[in-house]
Amino acid sequence: MYLCTMIFIFRLLIATLTIFICVGCKTNSPASIDNFSEVAYSPQYATGFEICQDDSQNTLLRVTRPWQGNNIEEQHLAIFASAEAAAHYEGQHIVGAAERIVCMSTSHIAMLDALGLSDRIVGVSGKQYVMNEAVANNPNVADVGYDSNLNYELLVTLRPDIVLMYGVSAENSAVTAKLRSLNIPYIYLGDYTELSPLGKAEWIVAIAEITGYREAGIAYIEGVAERYNAVRNGITRGETPKRIMLNTPYEDVWYMPSDDSYLVQLIEDAGGTYIYKGMNPSGGSRGISLEEAYRLVSEADIWLNVGQCRTLSDLSNSAPHFMATDVVKRGDVYNNNRRQSAAGGSDFWESAIVRPDVVLSDIAKIVAGDDTDLYYHCRLN
Repeated sequence: MYLCTMIFIFRLLIATLTIFICVGCKTNSPASIDNFSEVAYSPQYATGFEICQDDSQNTLLRVTRPWQGNNIEEQHLAIFASAEAAAHYEGQHIVGAAERIVCMSTSHIAMLDALGLSDRIVGVSGKQYVMNEAVANNPNVADVGYDSNLNYELLVTLRPDIVLMYGVSAENSAVTAKLRSLNIPYIYLGDYTELSPLGKAEWIVAIAEITGYREAGIAYIEGVAERYNAVRNGITRGETPKRIMLNTPYEDVWYMPSDDSYLVQLIEDAGGTYIYKGMNPSGGSRGISLEEAYRLVSEADIWLNVGQCRTLSDLSNSAPHFMATDVVKRGDVYNNNRRQSAAGGSDFWESAIVRPDVVLSDIAKIVAGDDTDLYYHCRLN
């Protein structure tokens, strides 16, 4: 009887110890995103991401809008302090700050550069279009190809800690499946989906989190916001704002952005008024006929962002029927391609994403009739 009792007690102790060990393992190694229950950073301007944390200094980048459209699937990247903490996590994750980074979008190059971390870039997509000279001229930065045509052999040799992706309307499952099979972490970032100029720029905090520089990212966006608001608040607004027309035709259709779009918000903040305001409140660009576009151009005080045109001669080739309008005759036609690579890469879609204060300053000068010292824009001659 005594022996049976001792055996029972021994088995009970073993079972209890096993339970404690299992519970300890689950506590130290999060098995799901549910463990990241505390919000560590909630953006002030951006709407597509947040940073969460658990109780052990591990964080989760939660991307709620990684691409445009209705087929939205939330993306996550866990950032663990140690390999031990990451041991039982099956989702996309990295251990420690990312030191070797592949950028599939030039805006992410600009964000890393703004943080002083462009030297961590080991691969890009379309190197000939990159405006950042330190990256474009660096022989150690490889061109990994495009989207479905990625050079996976080259990618493996780069040993990236993370691939920063962008999606048009959905995840490219063929690409992500291949990356998972190669054990290469990735995350889709949706900065381009933001409508607010400051919202686009605030995604620098997401990249700062991935690289271990969250506070630097926060300080950067705070500085940009301060300068942006200083420009906006310093504008003298007349009773009759300048009416601004946008774009040029594409295959006989003229696309006009919605009132809540990135460019329209910049125009309004710069003291101008969007000539199509009220006709397309939200929901993306709307195509209009060339006849309607001609009427709008004829009524415009300023014509802005005219496709790939750099001269009035280019504009004549692109939109010949619009050359007799008053806005063209006055020479009040501007484009955002002052800073452009030989291959056609535009800094307006690279560094300007993290410098909306400079973009706003450009447009404010254009609205005021001053085209001196423009950074991203130029007047067509």
